[in-house]
Amino acid sequence: MSSFGYMRSTLCLCFICCLLLSRFLFAQSRLSDSLQSALERPHVTGKEKAELLIRLAEIYRVDKNFKLATEKARQSATVALSHKNYTEATKAYTMLLNIKTSTQQFKTLKSTADSALFFAEKSGNPAAMASAYYAQALLYKALDNADDVVKYCNLGLKQLEKSPDPYIAAKIYYRLYAVHSAWNDQPKVNEYARMATENALKAKDYNLLSNCYTAMSVAKSNPDSILLYLKKSELLYQQYPGQVADYTYAIACINLSSAYLKYFPPTDLLAEKQGIYYATQARAVLKNTENSQEVIASSLGILSEYAKRDGHLAQAESYLLAAYKVMQGQQTPYYHTMINVTQALADFYGQQQDYKKAAHFQKEVNQYSQKNFNQEQATTAQKLEIQYETERKNNEVRILKEKEKNRRIQNYLYGCIAIASLLGLLFMFRSYHFKLRYSLQREKQLQLEKQDSELQLKLEQEEQARLKAEQLLLAAQQEQLKKEAMANALQLDHKNQMLHSIKNKLSDGAPVNMHKILKEEMILDSDFEQAKLQIQQVHPDFFHLINGQAQKKLSPLDLKLCAYLYLKMDTRQIAQLMHIEAKSVRMSRYRIKQKLGLEKQDDLNTFLQRLGNS
Repeated sequence: MSSFGYMRSTLCLCFICCLLLSRFLFAQSRLSDSLQSALERPHVTGKEKAELLIRLAEIYRVDKNFKLATEKARQSATVALSHKNYTEATKAYTMLLNIKTSTQQFKTLKSTADSALFFAEKSGNPAAMASAYYAQALLYKALDNADDVVKYCNLGLKQLEKSPDPYIAAKIYYRLYAVHSAWNDQPKVNEYARMATENALKAKDYNLLSNCYTAMSVAKSNPDSILLYLKKSELLYQQYPGQVADYTYAIACINLSSAYLKYFPPTDLLAEKQGIYYATQARAVLKNTENSQEVIASSLGILSEYAKRDGHLAQAESYLLAAYKVMQGQQTPYYHTMINVTQALADFYGQQQDYKKAAHFQKEVNQYSQKNFNQEQATTAQKLEIQYETERKNNEVRILKEKEKNRRIQNYLYGCIAIASLLGLLFMFRSYHFKLRYSLQREKQLQLEKQDSELQLKLEQEEQARLKAEQLLLAAQQEQLKKEAMANALQLDHKNQMLHSIKNKLSDGAPVNMHKILKEEMILDSDFEQAKLQIQQVHPDFFHLINGQAQKKLSPLDLKLCAYLYLKMDTRQIAQLMHIEAKSVRMSRYRIKQKLGLEKQDDLNTFLQRLGNS
């Protein structure tokens, strides 16, 4: 294969990487018309309108009608924001970023990516966050910063763990496939291409799935596997008409044609026929499509290689010149493809020894190379400027986030201090309330204890009073018994004396008038009963006091005499009761006065009355 063929194959693969970023779409004209009709329905909701506008924008973006694509994406963002649908707004800004990367509008890439991230954070939707991180990955892809592309792709996948979205996952895995493909990390290339294909199958997005099949073919090194996946991509276009973009199908055709040219020998006429068919098919599909010069030029270049290999040099020249003409018709030529075409023409004319034409096209190669170099330099300068601005803004955002984090920590600490203070005050209040309640309860308890003590003391006093009363009662009873015993003893003593007197008279043989004696005794008994009652009413301490006054010198007979005197009995009564002479009574009175320590002038009766009343 010629150098143009090899470069063309490489160009096709690079071009595929650009087109595989497209979102879900249906047939370009037919689907765009149906979507436009759906937008014009009277009862379409704001959410539905935003989604329809995004799908229209994707169709126009794939068709490279970037003006209409931008218009629809902005309309979608406006509708979504008016209904506070931040998820759709995120998708709209991601679409705008994709369009700007395709048109190399580097100055506004950062602000658009930040807007997507802002609305995603505001939505709180993990799928929206994944879309915003995908937008950041597109930003850093445009800035040729592969490390940050991988970083944001992984952040997007982490968000999808919370809320799976196979469509966004397929996009992110494809972007990781493209990065590792540039790093020649074949195991990762195969892994991410496979993951992208699996998620595209789940999403049932056949255009995206067609691109993923093409990616799988690029990841393979075996010709059979390459053709297998490219055929799958072609089959989707036939099975689902209108749901696979013409551009996607044309790229699959270019890769099929290139594979037949590269892996099959010139003697395999069937393979050559297939290669020519697919190259021709790619041109036919994009015949009336604008901005398709790179793909058409690639198909013409492959046809030129087949013609040259078969010795049809005029036809080969015709294909190359047609490709050159197509590329010149492009408003802003894609210099890489233009360099490949002019280099192929220079090589062709050099081989034909037409050195004038060869020199002419070689000169154009140099001119386009210089233009390409200048363009790349200008683009690199813009990228560096944007990258510097992006880093500066990222640093500012990082500083702001750190300040915000510190402020949140500070507020958190203040909040903790406030809560701690509040808890402290509450604890102090509760402690004071508890102490107060405890104090009141303690005071109440003390009062109850005091009342209990007072009641106990009162009961004890009452008990003591009762015991004392009982003691006094017993003492009174004992004293009464003593008095009764004394009275009875006096009466008994009188009876004994009377009997003794009767006995003495009988012994002496003297006459005894029993009738008279009994009569006198009856009278005396009556008097004695009266005396007995009086004796019982004597002051309880009378005998104790009088005996104490006499220093216990009084005989029982003296005490009886004192009792009779206290009862105010006269000498005659006392003499009769005691069966003694009145003279003996007077003598006994005199002895008692002496024993009591009374003076001669002191009256014994008065003394005894005073003593008994004291």
